Amino acid sequence: MLEVRDPELPGRLLAAERDALVPLLRSRPDADFSLPTAACPGWTVRDVLAHCSAALMRVVEGRLGKGAFSPESNDRDIADRADWTNARVVTELERGMTEAGPVIARGDGGLDVIALGEWVHAGDVREAWGAPGAYAGAGLPDALTLLARVTRERERVPLHADLTDVDEPLRLGAVAAGGPPARYTGDAATLVRLYAGRPVTDGTYELAGAREAELNIFG
Repeated sequence: MLEVRDPELPGRLLAAERDALVPLLRSRPDADFSLPTAACPGWTVRDVLAHCSAALMRVVEGRLGKGAFSPESNDRDIADRADWTNARVVTELERGMTEAGPVIARGDGGLDVIALGEWVHAGDVREAWGAPGAYAGAGLPDALTLLARVTRERERVPLHADLTDVDEPLRLGAVAAGGPPARYTGDAATLVRLYAGRPVTDGTYELAGAREAELNIFG
């Protein structure tokens, strides 16, 4: 039996990441926003942030028509902000991370994954800057809870995760039927990387019974 959706969880995740990320962004020089991101080839840190702020404002303003989050729409959003200062992008992002949560909570759960995507992109920025806490930090428990639900809803391969830095194991994907689930052993941040299609370091985890490509929820 699946757990009942917590409508406030996406907002908590966004708020926790806002409180950690926005001060970091405001502390960095403009040159750092031009650095490339390994997780999003072709995008700079600024591009990632512009995409994030635009996506959240689409939620806040209800602009969620067909193709709202397509690659073409993402590229247009970034281009529309090309002449903005970095500070303006960060201000819009802060607003989106504050106001999108209540909107998502009122929905049926279909937009919950956007909060997870924003949290992952914050990890992409930290990774590009070599800052600590990429795909971890205060929001990790809520991110893992949301990840588990999203993977079940999308009927990903059943997986039992024994996390080396979290007390309780995590069950992800569809309910196992006809055999044991795949197994993962490693830290939580690497698990998030695998499910988000981010680069991982060989030898830092063990995965049996599934291929990495089968886990990616954003690919």
